[in-house]
Amino acid sequence: MSEAMKTTNHEVIRAWIEARGGRPAVLSTSGKGAILRVDFGEAEEALQPIGWDDFFRILDDNNLAFLHQDMTADGATSRFNEFVERE
Repeated sequence: MSEAMKTTNHEVIRAWIEARGGRPAVLSTSGKGAILRVDFGEAEEALQPIGWDDFFRILDDNNLAFLHQDMTADGATSRFNEFVERE
């Protein structure tokens, strides 16, 4: 696996997600709130689409950063991503 990078730059995050056919989403929970996710179109019933403004508001309000990988070790485009705490 190639190196993962962390960013809070909205333009970089949006470009990375859109380049891979992703859309902003949240995963519904049984409690209050939701979990920020990227929807790549796989069937996952609990994913709710949201707009980019809401996506970035949630990211910023929860002090999160976007950890992502551009390429896999074999040179393929990677969709690895994770939301992590900012340092």
